[in-house]
Amino acid sequence: MRLFDALPCRAAILLTLVSLPAIYAQMAPSSPRPPALPGTDRSKPDEENDAITRQMTLQAAMKRNTLRQQRIVDDTAKLLELAQQLKVEVDKNTKSSLSVSAKKAEEIERLAKGVKDKMRDGQ
Repeated sequence: MRLFDALPCRAAILLTLVSLPAIYAQMAPSSPRPPALPGTDRSKPDEENDAITRQMTLQAAMKRNTLRQQRIVDDTAKLLELAQQLKVEVDKNTKSSLSVSAKKAEEIERLAKGVKDKMRDGQ
């Protein structure tokens, strides 16, 4: 008779243990998506957002590369102009008046190093 007296208690414990995962799943907060940034459309699938992000990253890289190349061209033109000026000064000056030319040569060296570094950064 004792066996039947404990049966409702055992059944209640078994039912509770079986239903715990379902109860926990309902109580646990689902991982919501972070709020959308202003101006973004959350209705697009993630694949489209990834493609847009890749496209924007590529465009930004191309813009940076174009600006870097333009700076290299500008610096190279300035370098050529300074080298030509230095040549003219050296040709017309004597050995005693080359101190001004030395400053120009240092500027040329600094500019040439800058162009070299910019070209190396692009590789």
